[in-house]
Amino acid sequence: MSRGGKDKTRDDPERRCIATGEVQPKRGLIRFVVSPDNVVVPDILEKLPGRGIWVAAERDALETAVAKRLFAQAARQQVTVSDTLVDDIEAHLARRLIDGISMARKAGRAVAGYEKVKDWLGRDDARILLQASDGSERGKSKLHAPGGRGSFFEVLTASELGLSFGRERVIHAALGFGGLTERIREDAIRLSGVRKLDNGGAIGKVK
Repeated sequence: MSRGGKDKTRDDPERRCIATGEVQPKRGLIRFVVSPDNVVVPDILEKLPGRGIWVAAERDALETAVAKRLFAQAARQQVTVSDTLVDDIEAHLARRLIDGISMARKAGRAVAGYEKVKDWLGRDDARILLQASDGSERGKSKLHAPGGRGSFFEVLTASELGLSFGRERVIHAALGFGGLTERIREDAIRLSGVRKLDNGGAIGKVK
């Protein structure tokens, strides 16, 4: 049982990625459906009707699926794929992560600012440490993640983190324990796989 009162063990259905051919838990993939007018639509919330098409939440896998027309192959029909599909997914995942952190803040499960984050870390109240991808490395190095996989993310910019807290910029933030934090963690993992730097590399650091 986790500190948030939620059992960490759960059955997680697996799906096969059309780009890599690998089968993995669906929390690490993105679902797509084909709309009635034959347009490929990302279904981030996994609620849209229709047969699901799954792609790993990795930029390379998504770009491969688009470039090799794998959506049409999986759907067994001609489909239309937006030229901005991968960037649209990145934007959607970022927005969902920002909104999730904002919900955690309103529920008293998130804090921002160096001193508050340091205090939470010192009292073992933090499940996840979040730091801005464009923040000062010297300043960020003074705080250490709680430990365990998925306890540190550097995937949002300072202005994006700021949106979660109603501020212009935030460099340091922490999330407490609970089910909402676990959902945010999964969103952050997916975004870290899809987001890119100006040089084409991955922007997200996850530990």
